Amino acid sequence: MKKIAIVNQRYGLEVNGGSEYYTRLIAEKLKNDYRVEILTSKALSYEKWENSYNADTEDINGITVKRFSVKKERNVLMMRILGKLITQCHMNTEQMGQLWVKAQGPYVPDLIQYIKDNKEQYDVFIFVTYLYYPTVMGLPCVKDKAILIPTAHDEPYIYFKSHGNLFHMPKALIYLTSEEKDFVERLYHNAGITSVVAGVGVDVPSSVDTDRFRAQYNIQGDYLVYTGRIDPSKGCDTMLEYFIQYHKTHPNIQLILMGQVFMDIPKHPGVHYLGFVPEQEKFDCVSGARALWLPSQFESLSISVLEAMALSVPVIVNGACDVLKGHCEKSQGGLYYQDYNSCEKMLDRLLSTEENWIELSNHAKQYIEHNYLWSDIMNKIKGLIEEI
Repeated sequence: MKKIAIVNQRYGLEVNGGSEYYTRLIAEKLKNDYRVEILTSKALSYEKWENSYNADTEDINGITVKRFSVKKERNVLMMRILGKLITQCHMNTEQMGQLWVKAQGPYVPDLIQYIKDNKEQYDVFIFVTYLYYPTVMGLPCVKDKAILIPTAHDEPYIYFKSHGNLFHMPKALIYLTSEEKDFVERLYHNAGITSVVAGVGVDVPSSVDTDRFRAQYNIQGDYLVYTGRIDPSKGCDTMLEYFIQYHKTHPNIQLILMGQVFMDIPKHPGVHYLGFVPEQEKFDCVSGARALWLPSQFESLSISVLEAMALSVPVIVNGACDVLKGHCEKSQGGLYYQDYNSCEKMLDRLLSTEENWIELSNHAKQYIEHNYLWSDIMNKIKGLIEEI
């Protein structure tokens, strides 16, 4: 049985993050066909990358997880200085980019040394997310047997030379969406490298109970829901601003927030923050929502959007993100906006008539059934592994 290492900056059942959750999903799907090991840091939070896990090795759902200590905390000041030198002072060099990567972290040099020392033990290395230190420093060490899942989108860091070089190194790439593939190939002219578009299958519980959720949290009436990291970088500050403005003329609608919080949430009668909730409670909540709201401008897939659609729940998203806009256009199961005025119109459409909502709901469910089956996705990923 072939042995595979999957490298990600964080890993764990309690880790809140899209690429981290995606990594766990594909690892657990691959474990029946391959010996899978995770190489990651001991950090739980990305804010400072503090070492939160004590064990060097542990088993999570039948998968060996090897953790390496973070040697330096995230240096936000140095990131800002280096970022300005790179983007504004024409100092976009490999060396400057690597300094920025070390400042961002998680700085785990022992993980990189482990990859160098043990590369012959593994048949394939899969690196998830192009952005962080483990991928930028680890992939070049094993590029002849590496697959990169970049989770890329149009953000300043992808133009750093230290990151851009990664897109020419691996034996193969796995893109999450066709929009991501088109963007990367336009930017880096790497279409000659073997690649597949294989997003993620969608797993939702066989049974969801909205009434149970409403009773537990005393939620009545119609609500919108946001799940994930509650952070200005995810557009949550603008979402809350828009919602509070909309609530003035639509006082019966509520907004429910679930996830780890990295910002102040305004006290408002229509806003309910539930914290980090168990998966079943999350799905119970989403299943009863009028829509899932994702205000992020930078997404390479969005599992939360796909999970909502799998539950026949429409989505409303930031139209500045090509991937999220693409989900809406291809599915006809979601709506997108550019500013408050267009957001208001989209919310009105969602909430106006049951007929509008049912049409969006049906299209959302069909989109998942036609495009995001695990069997199809894993066949693509396993075919790429075997080719390497």
